[in-house]
Amino acid sequence: MRRRQFITLLGGAASWPLAARGQQTAKVPRVGVLWHAGNEQEEGVYFISLRQGFIDLGYVEGQTVVLEHTYAAEQYERFNANATALVARNVAVLIAVSLPAAVAAKRVTSTVPIVFTAVPDPVDFGLVASLAEPGGNITGLTNISSEIVPKRIEIFKEAIPDLSRLALLVNPNNRAVSIRNIADTRSAAERLNITVQTVEVRSPEDFEPAFEAIDRAHLQGVVTGNDPMIHNERNRIAELAQARRLPTMVHNADMVEAGGLMTYAADSRDLFRRTPGYVDKILKGSKPANLPVEQPTKFLFVVNLKTAKEIGVNIPSMLLLRADKLIE
Repeated sequence: MRRRQFITLLGGAASWPLAARGQQTAKVPRVGVLWHAGNEQEEGVYFISLRQGFIDLGYVEGQTVVLEHTYAAEQYERFNANATALVARNVAVLIAVSLPAAVAAKRVTSTVPIVFTAVPDPVDFGLVASLAEPGGNITGLTNISSEIVPKRIEIFKEAIPDLSRLALLVNPNNRAVSIRNIADTRSAAERLNITVQTVEVRSPEDFEPAFEAIDRAHLQGVVTGNDPMIHNERNRIAELAQARRLPTMVHNADMVEAGGLMTYAADSRDLFRRTPGYVDKILKGSKPANLPVEQPTKFLFVVNLKTAKEIGVNIPSMLLLRADKLIE
């Protein structure tokens, strides 16, 4: 290239509009996600719902936002390391899926904004100061699970009128949530003269012996505690319960689709679709401290009629009329 041409080209580059040059050097925000399962496939519909939430807001993955996913594989001690690694990669926002993930994220950073999702009772568990004014660097969406436990037990009793002995499946590794599940379930059950026996499952290998213990104790039904690992084993739970003709009240609609008998719960997919809305506000300058924690806007009462037929349960027709969805 001739010297005169080179100088002309250089001068032209120097005169490019500042906005155009700014676009070329604009930094694409990185958003870290703390998932509880082992991979994208195990997260399933929730992974899809979260991604769809970003698409609905106009984000293009890889161009206007970069999502960095980490997986704890239900080993909750991994959340600390995963959160630390994401903060080290200078993510603009952390998304924490489940209470253990949110607790770890808050422990790791007090500066990077954190958005939690599907977390029960964030005030009682010390994540935020209040739902209206979270304070600090964390906010998000709660599924207020403990507030709907009494409703679940009432519906279960209405469906199975002679229900008097109940098993509650909890994961003691998710200690804070399991303690709350036990207290809430026992309190609700006592009002209906139902006794509750807690059955612990720490890993997928524990479900078979857990159901054998339930069978030996002649318990009449199973309620699942609100836990990610228990949710991931929904197909196994349905299989083990049906083999023993045990009715189940599970903690979300996906578990009913997998073969659980029924649920009354927040629409989890809706929570995940709404989560990117918080990220969007933060990326545009809002502070987590000023973004109120959102509660569920949709609750679902779902019944699996195929499972009811399989285990020989006749659910009252008046109860079925109140269902939001019947799986046939």
